[in-house]
Amino acid sequence: MREIGSGVTLVNGRDFMTDASDRLVPLDLVKPQHKLEDEVVRKVIAFAFDLSAQIGRFLEHTMMDLDGFDELLAQEYEVTKGGKKGNRTYQSYDGLLKIQVQVAERIDFGPELQIAKGLIDECLNEWSAESRPEIQAIVTRAFNTDKEGQINRAEIFGLLRHNIEDARWQRAMSAIRDAMRVTGSKQYVRFYHRRSVEDRWQAITIDLARAGE
Repeated sequence: MREIGSGVTLVNGRDFMTDASDRLVPLDLVKPQHKLEDEVVRKVIAFAFDLSAQIGRFLEHTMMDLDGFDELLAQEYEVTKGGKKGNRTYQSYDGLLKIQVQVAERIDFGPELQIAKGLIDECLNEWSAESRPEIQAIVTRAFNTDKEGQINRAEIFGLLRHNIEDARWQRAMSAIRDAMRVTGSKQYVRFYHRRSVEDRWQAITIDLARAGE
C-alpha cells in the first residue's frame, strides 16, 4: 500500500499539522473532528492508490496475455484477431465469457468547421423558423461549447445524417468532413459474462461509479 503519511510534522519537539494555506498549526489546536476527518481521508486514499495500481497492473497483464495470444495466432495460423480499427473480441469455448478490445479515435476539427458554421447559418437565416425547428435545435447544441470550450462532437456528427438538398447545406457538410482530424486514439478493454448462451451479456464492472450494480 502506498504510504500517505500521518499528516503530523514534528518541529522542535512539538507536533504540528499543515493546513490548506501551508501553515503549521499546533496539533493540540486542531479540532478533534478535523483530525478524525484527516485520518479517514488518508486511510481511504491509501487504499485508492493501491487499488489504482492493481488495476493498472491488471490492464498491463491483460494486454500482454491478449497480445501474446494474437502473436501465437499470427505465427501458427497466419491469421489475426484484429478487426476494424484494431477492435478485437475474445470468447471462452462455452460462450459464457467475453473480452472486447475497442479502439476509439479522437477526432478534432480544423478551421473548415467555421466555414461550415457560416454556411449553416445562411441556411437557417433563410429558412423559416417553423419549417425546420429540429435542425435549429441540433445546430445550436452542436456549436455551443461546454465548460472546457469544446464543441459537441456527437451533435456535429449528427448534422451529417440529415439529407438536406440545399447546396449550401451540402457544402457545409463537406466542410465538416474536411475539418475532421484524427489526433489520436485510446484503447478500451471490456469484460462480459452470462449464465447461458441464451442470456444477454452482462458487463463485469471495473468502474467505481457503477460498482455494485
